[in-house]
Amino acid sequence: MDNAAALTQRDLESRGFSGFIPFEELPNINVPDESGIYLVLRPSLTAPEFLPTSSAGWRGHHDPTVRTEQLAAKWVQGAHIVYIGKADAGAKAKHGLRGRLRQYGRSGVGSSGHWGGRYIWQLREFSTLLVAWRTTPGVDPAQAKADLIDEFIRLHCKPPFANLHKGNRN
Repeated sequence: MDNAAALTQRDLESRGFSGFIPFEELPNINVPDESGIYLVLRPSLTAPEFLPTSSAGWRGHHDPTVRTEQLAAKWVQGAHIVYIGKADAGAKAKHGLRGRLRQYGRSGVGSSGHWGGRYIWQLREFSTLLVAWRTTPGVDPAQAKADLIDEFIRLHCKPPFANLHKGNRN
């Protein structure tokens, strides 16, 4: 697979991802309640600008804000994907893709419900970020997430910007 063509919106759509909408539109969209994986994408490939303070909610006594130098070191030049996440469904998980994505979007306006992927809330243009999702029937979403992160690492030599750990830990 050619690096320039890999993991673009067109490629992701051919793999069954849908949505590609800003977080603010999630309440108006019929996102599935099933298990799956989701992505946060940055439409632009220009150099990012980082905010000195995160808009995300604190988790207990933990401030989501990190130094802009730390964010710059994590940045993946040439990648549209800035975060890969997963959502479980069923009684234990309580939310599936719909609930998990809404929880993530609310974290950007001060809620503390989604700690993973918090670096996106220090991108100046976080309101232009897009979310996309794909259900994973018959496949463990944690494994699907890990596989996609592995592919991303093969293409870019490091994980997506806001993925602090590989697999199902964030």
